[in-house]
Amino acid sequence: MKQKLRYILLATLMLILPPTVSRAEDFVLTTAWIAQSQFAGYYIAKEKGFYREVGLNVIIQHPSLTSSAFNRLKTEQCDAAMFSMMSAMDFISQGIPLVNIFQDSMNSSNILVSRWDTDPLKMKGKKVAIFNSDPNYLTFIMSKKEGMNYEWIRFTSNINLFLSGAVDATMVVSYNEYYQLIQAGYKLSEENLYRFSDHEYNIQENGVYVKREYFKNHRETCRKFAQASRKGWEWAAAHQKEALDIVMKYVRRYNTPTNHVMQRLMLEEILRLQINHDTKQREFRVRQDMVEKASRLMVEAGMLRRPVTYKELIGQ
Repeated sequence: MKQKLRYILLATLMLILPPTVSRAEDFVLTTAWIAQSQFAGYYIAKEKGFYREVGLNVIIQHPSLTSSAFNRLKTEQCDAAMFSMMSAMDFISQGIPLVNIFQDSMNSSNILVSRWDTDPLKMKGKKVAIFNSDPNYLTFIMSKKEGMNYEWIRFTSNINLFLSGAVDATMVVSYNEYYQLIQAGYKLSEENLYRFSDHEYNIQENGVYVKREYFKNHRETCRKFAQASRKGWEWAAAHQKEALDIVMKYVRRYNTPTNHVMQRLMLEEILRLQINHDTKQREFRVRQDMVEKASRLMVEAGMLRRPVTYKELIGQ
């Protein structure tokens, strides 16, 4: 009789008590820049519950001019941050161990745009505008190897310096300033464009990095983040209209100065840059050949204190 009463009591408790919900693990990610389509896959993975499905509560931060992604990672304000491959390799060579846990870029977005339908490689010694907030590794390497001797003029953002005629050429990225020029009515032709991805300077760009110590202690967390992030990007590629709606939600929340058309074009280009030219697939991985090429180019240009290997970049 006592045993029967015990079973009844247990069954009653199971009915009235809520099921035990395991608490999701917090994971703080700082993106490479302000809210925009460049980070659509991460927004989608969060909004669609892909991170929650693997037990993660991903908190997405955006850097500012006074608080960079690197500074936030260094001071442990976040668990992971986004850098270009070359930036990460630079940090590693300086003795700051980082590990790539997810790669969302397969190709360089860098384009050098010149005036007057002139080949940028025929503008030796001319004034070229470059991003003040970016190390511009590839730009400097290309200029040195091709003997261009450009006069560098730094700018914070926007295309006004180029449009005003203050410089002869400007660096842009294919998913942002390139489209700003088009929206401003500037006539572009292939004659005045130097696409780095079409030459020997095609190097992968943004990936997500953590400190090596974090990677050693949280390998499964990193694996889960990569798994859900990939799902977010694949969903974005298959549902671009809905993905853009989610991006615009973040754009409005963080007051990003942009528009719907610009973010649509950016999303399309970001997705294009994710395709491996060789396999025609969206792979989300660091390519060993590109790491080796980047290391060689940077060492030759005096940008690395030592070569950085593929194995150390991915934590092996």
